[in-house]
Amino acid sequence: MFWRRRGRKKYFPMLKRFFKKGLIEAGCDEAGRGCLAGPVFAASVILPSGFRHSLLNDSKQVVEEDRNKLRPIIERKAVAWAVAMVDHAEIDRINILKASFKAMHLAVDQLQTRPDLLLIDGHIFPPYFGIIHQCVIQGDAIYTAIAAASILAKTHRDEYMQRLHLEYPQYGWNENKGYGTLYHRQKINENGLSPYHRKTFGICNEFSDEGVTVSIRN
Repeated sequence: MFWRRRGRKKYFPMLKRFFKKGLIEAGCDEAGRGCLAGPVFAASVILPSGFRHSLLNDSKQVVEEDRNKLRPIIERKAVAWAVAMVDHAEIDRINILKASFKAMHLAVDQLQTRPDLLLIDGHIFPPYFGIIHQCVIQGDAIYTAIAAASILAKTHRDEYMQRLHLEYPQYGWNENKGYGTLYHRQKINENGLSPYHRKTFGICNEFSDEGVTVSIRN
């Protein structure tokens, strides 16, 4: 692993292109797991063997402008890609861990090319029937396919939260994307919960217990 710089632009370490040569590998990652509102998204991506991009890395390490540049490049050049979501109500019903796994399975379901191996960001994963998997802790900073999945999951979710912001602008989802920022928590205290909040999460759980579950639209 190494870092490169050109002027003020930081270039990320060279990611590994495959786990085992000769297999069709799909990287899988999720976005929105720790949010107070909105769905969890997951993506699965199969990249061509020679794919590289100097900006590609774990989506959390890539600024929004560069994530938005990467998204169409990944979608255009990928052998196959898919994005899926599990909404806030399902998250509350089955818990966020199971919802994240379900979103990943749904994304794999949609792939037009069947992979031989799933590369999963994280340390646990319920098996997907008929396809072996390999869990990789911090895999989105190690393998290109997982990094690409992290970019698609993040950008598609951010776009979705921008749309929800138009319905409930008081929470600032255009900026915080549903994460529990100070501003977001303050607005929950002022307005109560929207229909898109996860009632089992943090401060939302407190409001849900009090029966305050619907806010007034601005």
